[in-house]
Amino acid sequence: MPRTSRRKFLAASAAAASSAFSFTIVPRHVLGGPGQTPPSERVNIGGVGAGGMGGGDISTVAKLGCNVVALCDVDEQRGAGLFNAFPKAKRYKDFREMVDKEAKNIDAVTVGTPDHIHAVASMAAIKAGKHVYTQKPLTHTIVEARELTKAAAKAKVMTSMGNQGHASEGSRLTNEWIQAGVIGEVREVHCWSDRAGRLWKQGLGRPADSPPIPKTLDWDLWLGPVKERPYNPAYCPFAWRGWWDFGTGAMGDMGCHIVDHPIWALNLGAPTFVESRVTHDGTLLGDKINNEMFPIAAIIYYDFPARGNMPPVRLTWYDGGLMPPAPPELRGQKLPDNGVLYIGSKGKMYHGSHGGMPQLLPGELHDAAMKVPKTMERSPGHYEEWVNACRGGKTPVASYSYSGPMTEIVLLGVLSLRAPGTRLEWDSENMKIKNALELNQFTHIEYRKGYSL
Repeated sequence: MPRTSRRKFLAASAAAASSAFSFTIVPRHVLGGPGQTPPSERVNIGGVGAGGMGGGDISTVAKLGCNVVALCDVDEQRGAGLFNAFPKAKRYKDFREMVDKEAKNIDAVTVGTPDHIHAVASMAAIKAGKHVYTQKPLTHTIVEARELTKAAAKAKVMTSMGNQGHASEGSRLTNEWIQAGVIGEVREVHCWSDRAGRLWKQGLGRPADSPPIPKTLDWDLWLGPVKERPYNPAYCPFAWRGWWDFGTGAMGDMGCHIVDHPIWALNLGAPTFVESRVTHDGTLLGDKINNEMFPIAAIIYYDFPARGNMPPVRLTWYDGGLMPPAPPELRGQKLPDNGVLYIGSKGKMYHGSHGGMPQLLPGELHDAAMKVPKTMERSPGHYEEWVNACRGGKTPVASYSYSGPMTEIVLLGVLSLRAPGTRLEWDSENMKIKNALELNQFTHIEYRKGYSL
């Protein structure tokens, strides 16, 4: 028997009731109206990760009319704020238990956890037929990104990744101006972030001490699919980003906000080569590796092939305080702390992270840019796109169909940090490094028992 959606069922029921009892007075909260969301449009949410950014995601979609039915967090203290904000929501520590027990009660799941949990939690929701919003980067490994993208398409669920700037006006102007040729042919792009070292430490060794686990934290569940290790506050609740086992470094943290825009505007697709240089002591080196943490700073070079009538592009990433030289046209002004610089044959353009408003160099190019028609559809808002999609609207622009391949590009740069100084040849179709076969083991990890895709 074909499944009937809740919206169609309610619509049919309302029609039948109307014909039989035309005088029935229906309360306003049932019909909806200003400030009201009718039940047929309400999206029941299960949130995985109730603290930090995950908590912010849940709060935001709740303000857009979603009903928070269940909350999951491995740390009672970390999730306390949201638990108190939504006292009727059922509480869980294990996302697997939440998805299983609440399968009949939830329509969609948000995943706002450390990177190493993203894929397994998102896949559990997809397999249960739920729409999914996943924080960036979409996954911890390249294989996970590919598998999530395929699974979401097969399940026909609505998905989105947390790169909010993808919905911005600045991102659309960047696309339109570049594609209209305002700065000419673009063969060179520079991207950078100051996060590593400023917000968390990198380049250290594994802690030798093993302090007691906080009573509010389930450390085993926090580890999830990765190898067991003793608890230490050096890992959580925030500094996990700098550790190979849990995070993806500055590139994974901010790459999805920054390289997103040149990938989109220049239609870059998969790169053919990637190479990195790293520093652990203030000097750029090519062969020094830390198997526990990401380097203090890094430069990553991507080479993308020509696409149609667009030329090849070299994209360079900088983090840990490293930046490209400021263009002389800035006349002493500084580039933003996080951003993108495009070098074109007619001029240059730069913007900050999260789809900041593009700035043209020289300024005279502004007149030409103002004549470029706005050909791209504007977004109602990043979160609005996903919530509307869950209600039966358009697929979000940042759905897995886009953000999955984009995450693969980001994570390929992360993987290159395993072999600094080596120019890696990438076979995207087969997810293989062709000239350094020993590195292919890092396209995925072996999960602990109880976790799978």
